[in-house]
Amino acid sequence: MSEMFLRNEMLLGFPAMERLKNAHVAVFGLGGVGSWCAEALCRAGVGRLTLIDSDVVSLSNLNRQLEALHSTLEAPKAAALRERLLDINPAADITALPARYEASSREAFFAARYDYIADCIDLVAHKLDLIETALSRGVPIISALGTGNKTDLTRLEITDISKTKNCPLARVMRKELRRREIKRLTVVYSPEEALEPEQREAPPPGRRSVPGSLVWVPASAGLLMCQKIVLDIADGNG
Repeated sequence: MSEMFLRNEMLLGFPAMERLKNAHVAVFGLGGVGSWCAEALCRAGVGRLTLIDSDVVSLSNLNRQLEALHSTLEAPKAAALRERLLDINPAADITALPARYEASSREAFFAARYDYIADCIDLVAHKLDLIETALSRGVPIISALGTGNKTDLTRLEITDISKTKNCPLARVMRKELRRREIKRLTVVYSPEEALEPEQREAPPPGRRSVPGSLVWVPASAGLLMCQKIVLDIADGNG
């Protein structure tokens, strides 16, 4: 193992690091949660990453998204994050897909084989289709629920969606997953009651409002997702 990942190997062991090196993880959505998850996966030694996001970097992303820099404004998020991660590990195999996941194009995204999926998508319909498709094909997946309008990172936890509370997105997801006869889904979420921020900008299509966001909450959610993925793969459960 190279010195780059020596500290990882000291805790996880050589066989686990080899599994991580040969693993392929896809991160769908590269915002405040997904960007931190992707970078943590790279720093943990995951050898192959696919980064999916159709958006470009904007000024409002600078407060919380790793690919967001003044030098990357207006650049596709997937491409900007790929360049950042290759600067961390030039030997990594990183694919950037500047596209939106949706049911009509799912086969293009699933042409590759994934060992794990990090679902950091915001829109419910796309999120549900990704989850259903992954589970039906035996691909492990962990989903991020709402981190906007929350301030306390210590409330974040990894749990099954059936155990979630005080999260509007989780409530919708539970209902829709039951309709699809999906009973189990690992999620990262917070039971913290959301604040109601003053609206300073028009919401994008498909959303009712723009959530406020503080870097430490979505970043911590992304790190928790990485923890679950890396430890599962290290244990041979990916």
